[in-house]
Formats: sequence, C-alpha cells, structure tokens
Amino acid sequence: MSDRPLHLPVDAAATTPATVTMDDLTIRSHTLFEDAQAIFTGTLFVSLALILFAQAGLLTGGTAGAAFVLHYATDVSLGRLFFLINLPFYWFAWTRMGREFTIKTFISIALLSLMTEFSPRLFAIDRLHPAYAAVLGGLLLGSGCLFLARHRASLGGATIVSLYLQKARGWRAGKVQMAMDCAIVLLALTVISPERVAYSVLAAVVMNLFIAVNHRPGRYAVL
Repeated sequence: MSDRPLHLPVDAAATTPATVTMDDLTIRSHTLFEDAQAIFTGTLFVSLALILFAQAGLLTGGTAGAAFVLHYATDVSLGRLFFLINLPFYWFAWTRMGREFTIKTFISIALLSLMTEFSPRLFAIDRLHPAYAAVLGGLLLGSGCLFLARHRASLGGATIVSLYLQKARGWRAGKVQMAMDCAIVLLALTVISPERVAYSVLAAVVMNLFIAVNHRPGRYAVL
C-alpha cells in the first residue's frame, strides 16, 4: 500500500490533519447483521410505500408498477404478482451482478412480497390524499432502494438493470430508472384514471430524484 498523502477537502481541514496516509483509512465489508438490518429496513420502507399507493389508487414504476397494473386489472394480490414478475430477472442478476447481489435481491423481493401481503392486516389508513401518498411514498421508495443498494441488493427488475448500467456504463441509476418507471406508469392509463396516473408520475419523480441526488458513483463506498 502506498504512503502517498491523500489530500482532504477544505472543509475537513478544521477537524482533521492536513494529510493522512492510505494506511490510516480503515475500510471493511458490511457484517451479516448490518446487511440483515439494512435489507429488512429497506423492504419495510418500500412495503409502506406500496401500501400507501394501493390505498390511494396509485402505482409506481418498474416491476412493482407492472404488478400494480396487473393487480388493478385482475384483482390478484399485489405481493404474489410482484414475486412472480421478478422471477425472470434473477438469471440476469446472477450472470451480470454476481451471486451475492442475486441472493440478497431474492431475499429482499421475498420479504417485500410477504410484507405487502400481510401488512394491511396490521394497520389501516382511514383518510389519505393522493398527493400526500405520492410524495411520502416516493421518499419511502427512494430511501428503501438506497438502503438496499448500499448493501448490494435491490428489488429486482428495473432496479437490477439500472444498477448494472451505472456500474458498467457509468449511467446514473436514478435517471435510467426514471425513464423506465415513467414508461410503466404511462401504461397505467389503461386501468386507472389520468388523475391517479398524474399523482403516480409525481411519486416516480420524487423517488428517482432522491436516488439521483444520493446515489452517485464514487460518492459512497458500497462494499
């Protein structure tokens, strides 16, 4: 390991020596417990967002959005549809993103499917404005997906593709997923009203702007 000084930003100079060596920096992998709590928290946040959307008659993008469209069209449970739609993406994740990412993603999707199925039995919302559901749900989705991404996991589908393109091509994951999400949301015009689609687009924009701002290549070390 080289002892060449690492120059720090100006705002760090007040509390840190002017230079430190690379040997002074301790970088370690996430522990199993750290991964477990992040995956549980991330999927819980996302499940709350999906419950808000279902309560307000909205939807989101990606494979969850496709599951919402089918749910509104067929009345098949959202959790079951979400799990089934993601099955074809596991091969892509295994071959392009690696075994660890795929296993964590499978666990995340299974947990989210179960939470989406059973959480409505634990609490109910009597009154919910769709604009509030869109903003809060978008932030919950963005936060949950970011938790998972920092621990090398995702919720499948469009997220797998967007994270792969960011890794392989340097394309911003938030912008890639925003394009795919908006395309899915537009398909919802066949099953819900234009007003609900507009609120759903707002939720997708809030979510993906949050991810675009906070998930930048090189800004955080994802180990």
